[in-house]
Amino acid sequence: MAQYTPPLRDMQFVMHEVLNIVDELKQMPAHAEVDAETINAILEEGGKFASEVIFPLNQSGDEEGCTLDKTTHEVSAPKGFKEAYQQYVEGGWPALSTDPEYGGQGLPVVVNQCFYEMLNSGNQAWTMYPGLSHGAYEALHAHGTPEQKATYLPKLTSGQWTGTMCLTEPHCGTDLGLLRSKAEPQADGTYKITGQKIFISAGEHDLAENIVHLVLARLPDAPAGSKGISLFVVPKFLFDKDGKLTERNKIYCGGLEHKMGIHGNATAQMVLDGAIGTLVGQPHKGLQAMFVMMNAARLGVGMQSLGLTEVAYQNAVAYAKDRIQMRSLSGPKATDKPADPIIVHPDVRKMLLTARAYAEGGRALAIWSAFQIDRELSHTDEATRKEAADLVALVTPIVKAFISDNAWIATSHCMQVFGGHGYIKEWGMEQYVRDARINMIYEGTNTIQSLDLLGRKVLADNGAKLKKFGKIVAAFVEDEGVNENMQEFINPLADLGDKVTKLTTEIGMKAFQNPDEVGAAAVDYLRVCGHLVFAYFWARMAKVALAKVDSGDPFYKAKLITARFYFAKLLPETASLIRTARAGVKPLMEMDEALF
Repeated sequence: MAQYTPPLRDMQFVMHEVLNIVDELKQMPAHAEVDAETINAILEEGGKFASEVIFPLNQSGDEEGCTLDKTTHEVSAPKGFKEAYQQYVEGGWPALSTDPEYGGQGLPVVVNQCFYEMLNSGNQAWTMYPGLSHGAYEALHAHGTPEQKATYLPKLTSGQWTGTMCLTEPHCGTDLGLLRSKAEPQADGTYKITGQKIFISAGEHDLAENIVHLVLARLPDAPAGSKGISLFVVPKFLFDKDGKLTERNKIYCGGLEHKMGIHGNATAQMVLDGAIGTLVGQPHKGLQAMFVMMNAARLGVGMQSLGLTEVAYQNAVAYAKDRIQMRSLSGPKATDKPADPIIVHPDVRKMLLTARAYAEGGRALAIWSAFQIDRELSHTDEATRKEAADLVALVTPIVKAFISDNAWIATSHCMQVFGGHGYIKEWGMEQYVRDARINMIYEGTNTIQSLDLLGRKVLADNGAKLKKFGKIVAAFVEDEGVNENMQEFINPLADLGDKVTKLTTEIGMKAFQNPDEVGAAAVDYLRVCGHLVFAYFWARMAKVALAKVDSGDPFYKAKLITARFYFAKLLPETASLIRTARAGVKPLMEMDEALF
């Protein structure tokens, strides 16, 4: 009963009308030949794969889940998942934005990001299998030895092998300094790794012939804490010098987690019992290498959340137009029917517009962020690359946490639009809510993302990265400040920018006296910054829509109305957030533990 139409028009609007990415891509030798027609054609085909191949498997995959054979430790994905993955591989999709040196197509990251949004709308659980592979590819591409790159990257690029990240252990989650897995050096230069990992997404499955695990463990001489962690690549199957698979490595699935959502993805408990692996990067420097994959995963979680927001919105709109209940308070609207469709009711529209505004704002941020990665990797100017890297570092926790928080709000709203039917499984809405909830937890909880933003990305460099984004906002405000038609967007954007500057300074001063002030304010602070970023992109989108609203294309009218809704109904949340952030640590910490 559910439906999904890839939002190609909105993607094209952001890429080609708001950001004009092709103009700058032409200045990058790696992407100089990429034009708008090529991008649009690729994403149109990608949208077909998402909507026609994996979307039909979403609900059935959720109902069936994954199956573990406790004798062989093999895991079977839901019916149809393996066949869909083969289509994905045959279509060349894993290679979309990977290095041509290893068989990749070398297309911009921004194209891959848009593709992944659609995949996540189609089927988040399925998409996690290839999604994690891309992160493993990035980590090995950045830190692998020449031999590791030659061995693993072509297989990951083709999709012949998939990848995972093995971090969490039963006694430690985010605090990786506590991990206990051990790596013993062998005479041939390999390592035998022993330990247990939990919550490993796509840790075991039957989609591909081999799985490449990136595993954190400690060497015998490792110092305590996070400075004693090394990274190893551990394949499910070992292989000979020609790359032919040989014996099963001693890493296996000891159990599958029984979860609230993403049932179609195997969340595995992985046991390593002397598994053979090779060192990635330098000894005791594993977190540096793993952060490449972790940051890719955090951006990926933003795409998961954006995808769910979009598909939930589409289905809620379709239902609201069809379902009739009561009459409009201002008089009947569907006089030929016994009641009006619920889309006439103001609060239903509020819920729908909230989801729409968060989807379209999130899409603009995601596309811009991906394009900054392209600038960081491929621009010829070193200063531009450095600026782009700083901007990506700044917004990564916002992409992960703000978009996933919004997805939880949006999917819940969209389920509410269905009323009682939203709570019933057959309509598919409750799955989106369940699936969305994990995105706020894994790859660093949203509180961890908030601490990362405020502590590491803002206060640690005295606001240097934040000021870089602030200059972008200020330049736009200055350019459009004289445009009378833009005042309804520019004035609140400029006002919030000033308030973020003052709030940052205030929290920083408090933190000098008591570091817990950072923890007390961080979650509210990230949400305020998220709204600043969204307000900037909504103002930019409104500028384009204003210029074209009289063209006769209803797209621009809808965009402008949604922008006005965002500024009127969602952005004002920042007033209460700033107030609670300023309330400080005392209301949280003054109660004695015994009183809880």
